[in-house]
Parts: sequence; C-alpha cells; structure tokens
Amino acid sequence: MHKITTLDDHWMGRPRSIGTALLESDGHYAIVDPGPGSTLHTLRKELGARGVSVGDLDALLLTHIHLDHAGASGALVRENPRVAVYVHKLGAPHMIDPSKLLASAARLWPDNLAELFGEALPVPESNLRILEGRETITLGPRKIEVAYTPGHAAHHVSYFEDFEGVAFVGDTTGVRIEGHPYVMPATPPPDIDLPLWDSSFARILERQPKRLFLTHFGFSENPAAHIAQFQERLHRWMETTEGILQAAKSDEQAMACFMATMRAEIGQHLPAEEVEQYVATAGLNLSFLGLARHARKRAQAAASVSKTTS
Repeated sequence: MHKITTLDDHWMGRPRSIGTALLESDGHYAIVDPGPGSTLHTLRKELGARGVSVGDLDALLLTHIHLDHAGASGALVRENPRVAVYVHKLGAPHMIDPSKLLASAARLWPDNLAELFGEALPVPESNLRILEGRETITLGPRKIEVAYTPGHAAHHVSYFEDFEGVAFVGDTTGVRIEGHPYVMPATPPPDIDLPLWDSSFARILERQPKRLFLTHFGFSENPAAHIAQFQERLHRWMETTEGILQAAKSDEQAMACFMATMRAEIGQHLPAEEVEQYVATAGLNLSFLGLARHARKRAQAAASVSKTTS
C-alpha cells in the first residue's frame, strides 16, 4: 500500500495551521515536518487514528528547522531511537544543540515561546542524515529526491516522491490553506533572500511535480499556477515594504502600516473568518521583520556599489 495522508496538528487549537504529511509505502512509514513540541500529543493521536505509532516511523523528513516544522523531532527520537532524521547540513548543528535556535526564537516570541512551541529536545548526532541536495531517500519501494530550496531559510530543502508526484515544499511556496485560492508569503527573519528564493522556484518547477504539499496547509493541485501567483506576490510585498520603510517615521509606524496594508489585501481574497487564520499561521508581523531586514540589506549593498563606482 502506498498512501500520503495529511495529519492536522491543530496548533494552538486551530485546525489547518500546521500539517504533517504521513508517507506509507509497503509497511514503511515516514513523516514530513513533525511540527512543534506543543502539538506532539495531537500528532500521536493523528498517527494512531491511522494505525501507526511513533515506533513504526522509519524517518522524519525536515524541510527546515524552524520550531513549527521540526521542534518535536528530539522528542520523537527519544520515543523511537531508531528513527532517521533528514535535515540540511546548515540546520543539523541546531538539531544536535537547539540552544541558539531557541534563543533566536525567544527574541521573536519573548512572552509565549513555550506555549506556542513546547519543548525542543536535542537530536543525537547518530540519528541525523545530513542533506545538501540531490540525494535520493528510499522508503520501501518509494524513492524521494531531495532539492536544496533556500529563500525562506538557508537550511531549507524540499522532497519529491516518485509514486504520486508530490513535492513537499515546507514554506518555499508560502501559506495556502487547502481549498482556498490565496497564497500568502511567510517571510520571518533572519534568512529571507529573494534571488535565492527565485532559484528555488525554478528548482521545484523543473521537476514538474503534480501536486505541492505545504506544511501550512495541505495540498495544492496546480504547482505552476501556485508558484507564479506566490512569486509575484512575494516580490510585490518586498517592494511594498521598501516603500513603507522609506516613508515611515519609525519602525513602529512601519510595522503598523505593513500590517494594515496586508490585512486589507488578504481580506480582498478571503472570507472574513479566514483572514485571522492566515495572519496567525504565517505570523504577519514576523513577515514584516524578515522583509524589512532583507530590504535594508539590499539598500546597504546598493549604497556600497554606488560608492565604489562613483
């Protein structure tokens, strides 16, 4: 039997916020992005409802190490010491010792980090399988190819399975709750890089997947149209952020303007009850911080070039 199932982790009690993909292939099991430690109990229940236990898992496939995607990994390894954890080489040190990852996250969520993400336990180095891109992972008869897809994060990879043509893209193609047409950027600091992101879009499209699986949330059936919409919006949000930073008198004013502008845009595309779902899932305030950081880096680079050539 070969199946791909969406497990809803019900993050913070919200359905369709964080999804874990369960891959079954002739009695072999892997999950893509196990989610944060705070949803571990729900993940166990979701697996159990499909007749699978944590002890049955052969592999955890991490698209990247952000806590909402990978925070539960150490706890799962403690429960199942034989499970292999696939992660990009830049993320691997932070799985072995998550202290810097947690310190960085605490700066973004100073008041409620534990409530949001729970505990992030270390992963023993012996469990890690280090990726750079272009590897092939075997899950029973299923082959899963790995591509390096930075832009959202420097340690981001995507996985392409060969039976159903599904690409597991993490946050590389944004946030789109299954059943809605709107695709929203998620651009938290510190790694946002639009030129790298554009190259990742090309890397995904050249493999011609039939469907995308987004951790936030679920399947998208037309990869080329999805990526075209997302790429256009991502660059437009970047340009909007640059304009806001030039006009605003303070960082606080810039943040408020960005939030109001993007909430209004989202509201043009989605029912009112879904707007808050998208805003909370993507962390709209964090998207501003990531875009602003990238905008300032671009401005500094342009100023340096101008100074050199003048």
